[in-house]
Amino acid sequence: MTVEHAPRVTTAPDREALGRAAAAEAAVVVRKAIAENGQARVMLAAAPSQTATLTALAEEPELDWSKVACFHMDEYVGLSPEAPQSFRNWLHRTFLEKVPQATFHELDPDADSYPMGDEPFDLVLFGLGVNGHLAFNDPPADFDDPHPTKRVALDETSRQQQVDEGNFPTLADVPTHAITVTIPRLLNARTLIGSVPGAVKRQAVHDTLTRPIGPNHPGTALRTHPDVHLFLDALSDPEV
Repeated sequence: MTVEHAPRVTTAPDREALGRAAAAEAAVVVRKAIAENGQARVMLAAAPSQTATLTALAEEPELDWSKVACFHMDEYVGLSPEAPQSFRNWLHRTFLEKVPQATFHELDPDADSYPMGDEPFDLVLFGLGVNGHLAFNDPPADFDDPHPTKRVALDETSRQQQVDEGNFPTLADVPTHAITVTIPRLLNARTLIGSVPGAVKRQAVHDTLTRPIGPNHPGTALRTHPDVHLFLDALSDPEV
């Protein structure tokens, strides 16, 4: 029997304020992990929805990045490693260049394995897709996948989102496949913090918080975890 938990929800007036609030919460989790274990393991989403949060997190004071190992949750298949749309490259530009002391373990779609180990993450920073996906686990998502990563075919909604966000000029330019961290592996974490700004995410937030837990609404998997905090702005909060 699934035990359901209600995510904590904080609504900020705009995405910059959302980012500051989410980053402050994330910094508390990272500092606690370092204090208790001597290191912190942090899983990062790579998307425009995360920009304000990662920018603010890089500016958090008294955070020892030399004791932080970072991972990222998905990567395109068939995209040149130098392509600016690569999620690895996006994370370097947006965040990792600002915290060079951190260790970054890349998800390489051409490698045989992803060195993230079996230990729980201390923190997962995530977003929600327009279709409610977590990482690139599009609906219907596998909530019981036994593998930590898998190759997936991207549905058209996810690919169109990449065009709408300005990452690719046309739908035909968006890769059709990706490697993604699975939902069970993402949920194997102490704390999950979501940054979900913008009106286009409003329905996904509503579905995540209210729909029956199940694969047609991947975000509902978050309600099986006891420590999830969603940060919204006035545009994405369905209650505003």
